[in-house]
Amino acid sequence: MKSRTKVVVIGGGIAGCSTLYHLTREGWTDVVLVERNELTSGTTWHSAAQVTNFGTSQTMIGLKSHSIRLYKELSEDPEFPINYHHGDGGIRLANTEAQMQGYRHFSSMARGMDVHFEVIDAEECARRHPLISTGDLLGGLWDPLDGDIDPAQLCQALVRRARKAGAEVYRNTPVTGLSQHRDDTWTVHTDQGDLDCDIVVNACGYRVNEVGAMMGVQHPVASMEHQYFLTDEIPQIKEAGYRMPLIRCPISDFYCRQEKNGLLVGFYEQACKTWGMDGIDPNFVNALCPDDLDRVMDVLEGAFERLPALREVGVHTVINGPITYTIDGLPLVGPIPGKRNAYCIIGLRAGLGEGGGHGWLLAQQIVHGEACYDTWVLDPRRFTGHANVELTALKAVEDYQNEFRFHFPNEHRSAGRLAKTTVLTPILAAQGAAFTTVNGWERVDYIKPDPAFQLTLGFDFDEAHSVVAAEVRNVQENVGLCEVNGFNRIEITGRDRHRFLDRLICGFVSKREGRLGLGYLLNHFGMIKSEATVANLPASDRGPERVWYGSAAASEYHDRDWLEQHVEPGEDVQIQSLTEAQTILVLAGPNARKVLSSCARGDWSAKAFPWLSVRECFVGFAPATVVGVSFSGELAYEIHVPNTSLYAAYLALQDAGRPFGMQLFGARAVESMRLEKGFLHWKADLLTEFDPFETGLDRFVNLEKEIFIGKDALLGRAVRVRAKGLVTLEIDATRGPAPSGASLMCDSRVVGTITSGAWGHRVQKNLAFAFVDPEFSAIGSSMQLNLCGEPVSARVIAPCPYDPDHSRIRG
Repeated sequence: MKSRTKVVVIGGGIAGCSTLYHLTREGWTDVVLVERNELTSGTTWHSAAQVTNFGTSQTMIGLKSHSIRLYKELSEDPEFPINYHHGDGGIRLANTEAQMQGYRHFSSMARGMDVHFEVIDAEECARRHPLISTGDLLGGLWDPLDGDIDPAQLCQALVRRARKAGAEVYRNTPVTGLSQHRDDTWTVHTDQGDLDCDIVVNACGYRVNEVGAMMGVQHPVASMEHQYFLTDEIPQIKEAGYRMPLIRCPISDFYCRQEKNGLLVGFYEQACKTWGMDGIDPNFVNALCPDDLDRVMDVLEGAFERLPALREVGVHTVINGPITYTIDGLPLVGPIPGKRNAYCIIGLRAGLGEGGGHGWLLAQQIVHGEACYDTWVLDPRRFTGHANVELTALKAVEDYQNEFRFHFPNEHRSAGRLAKTTVLTPILAAQGAAFTTVNGWERVDYIKPDPAFQLTLGFDFDEAHSVVAAEVRNVQENVGLCEVNGFNRIEITGRDRHRFLDRLICGFVSKREGRLGLGYLLNHFGMIKSEATVANLPASDRGPERVWYGSAAASEYHDRDWLEQHVEPGEDVQIQSLTEAQTILVLAGPNARKVLSSCARGDWSAKAFPWLSVRECFVGFAPATVVGVSFSGELAYEIHVPNTSLYAAYLALQDAGRPFGMQLFGARAVESMRLEKGFLHWKADLLTEFDPFETGLDRFVNLEKEIFIGKDALLGRAVRVRAKGLVTLEIDATRGPAPSGASLMCDSRVVGTITSGAWGHRVQKNLAFAFVDPEFSAIGSSMQLNLCGEPVSARVIAPCPYDPDHSRIRG
């Protein structure tokens, strides 16, 4: 074994083999994979190995399409062909109109990635798969490229190519420890000796937290037992003359694919079971859990109804093995939070089908710093301190039980709720609040008109539409109060704090005490990295001169890592997170100044406290920091309060607001109002795939600055034609909003993709943001939105259709 290499990938399943191969494809050949046993001896060897193109985001579809292309190429390699049943086709079944509507949306979204699904009726489902019954069936989603692959052959083929490029693989080499040095390099300790490297990658499947513990981290990954069986030969299959399509059934929680002349049938039973929570036997290698078919009998009955041929055939093999899940069911692929030169590719519950794409995107991140797609849906930093294994296990059970049931818009499932709350959570609940979650935080979605109020899940405007309209109207005409917990707040101190931020932000941000500004951070390719408000606080009894860096709640670990990684040696900059310590109460509406003046001493007039000001004060007797900023487009104040004083501040505001008709409002009202104002949302509209010019943020870029991260790359991009442009659209539809990811069409050609959509209650328009081809970005340009299968007109309008001169914000 060599003693020094650039990257060590730990784990020899599909995740590790794909990462190793793709690192060599990106030009890094001095790379090593270490595996404690033999390749594919973990979950990979017993995988059902289905390879689908279906995904619920464009990033997932893109990486799956890469997997399919790669696997097809490997299967056709004349020197080392592998068994890949490519293009058998697959059907996701549905028995409700809401599911069918969802399939139409996902088909629309896939078109933007040049993937062509087909929504078919029940009769066509039966024609394409003659073994199924059509009882209570409405139809399904057809994926023409669905198939399955041999797991061991696939991994061997990837490793073979990686070795030919110069990579090395050490089997039967358990990792016993990890040490990181002052220069952020690593030593990987094994029972065969030590291996120094620049970068380590955790690709350890269900043993992920054994290796995680070696570097002092715990990953939100839990394992579930999963069973499938193989049937004896089925005469109809043998006589068909073609391979049967794959079936995935959310009605009865099973899937099946052809295996030789029989079927492989897998189950997602409700009485499911976690695995390995109390540790994993070191000798659990190429091993399985005991069979437990009694646990799946309810699902099996549903499978018999859908596939009557199963009643007449024997079962010759039962497989019960562990598969890994994360909190939201999507993998963790990218940088490990709080660590440098450490990455992971874990939680791959559908590892074989997606693994080629996951390794491709991770290798790009390792070598180049970013991937060709915005990878936030996979980023390990999308979960923060609440994401322990116990919570993950609860969500894993819920996801397992709903494996083929996608999330509807505004659907909030019940497992693992109340992970992050404030003292106001039960108080707001008692006042009728319905909650959504943001990075684990319980945040008010809207206020229910009565305790029995229920929503119908789907893609149309639901019963809360009129409720949200009333909340917006009260904010517009009177004043509203909203709790915004979990807002990412980082305090930056030190004499070099302004110089440090100036180097990270691509535009001008005020350094004046008592003022704040909005800034954008770019990556080294000149693309959007983060959005932040920067508030300059004077020295007081609450602290020294300091800057508060504020950004989206979901960005907590992401932004902290970026800031910490860019403090230069010798720079006097200290970074401290206040996210868990403070909560924001937003006061918004034309009467907001009157309410604040009623409960906080001082002059709050527009002259004394203009827009984009910051001041320390007391609300009642609760210490607070008030920021004059608005995400609603109305006169508004963010009142930042220590959590120990939050209830006191809330009561003071409630008392002060009562004479002015103050009412609570929630996140849905904010979403409506921010689209009317043209305000963008991080990781919805602000993506690493686009630069600030494409995103319409020209006014926030100062190319005259001597230096900022991404400047050289941005200058290079500025001389080229923009690939896309962000526009505001008016949608000619009243039944529902434009869902994120939906395709915009012109003459059967995709010309754009929706990023956000909501009804603008103040302007009475169905609004959306979208990235479109440059020739469609001019005001007045028209195109067709594929709205859940229905073509509707979409027209580009001027940004900020509500109060474009911001006169209401300034008060």
